[in-house]
Amino acid sequence: MYKSHIALIGLLISLAIILPGCLAAAVGAGAAGGVVYIKGDLEAVEAQNIDTVYAATKKAVGQLGLIITKDSKDTRSAEIVTRDDEDRKTTIKLKAISVEATKLLIRVGIFGNEVRSSLIFQKIHDNLQQSESQF
Repeated sequence: MYKSHIALIGLLISLAIILPGCLAAAVGAGAAGGVVYIKGDLEAVEAQNIDTVYAATKKAVGQLGLIITKDSKDTRSAEIVTRDDEDRKTTIKLKAISVEATKLLIRVGIFGNEVRSSLIFQKIHDNLQQSESQF
């Protein structure tokens, strides 16, 4: 058993050296329950219906001081496009993947910004947690 732990640690260290961005994304996905940053987009799945996630997203956008330039929603999807005070465009797309699960896709700017995308996601996630605790 001790040898297997050493082998696992060695493998993780090797991966960290060879694939630092991919390993961070994989660890983040496991730790945060389905959050990954890939090719400029932050992708996440929330175990809430699209209406609840949409409301939490709109609240987060307001809390972060983003200005909505486009807002569309139907029963299966939604898209909110915003601009910040530096005129950076952010696109947040929601897609119902089941009755009680919604996929989020967040892109900041043309090439993506992982830090800003994570901040927006965290605010949405916090709003969802608050709405759950109210029930």
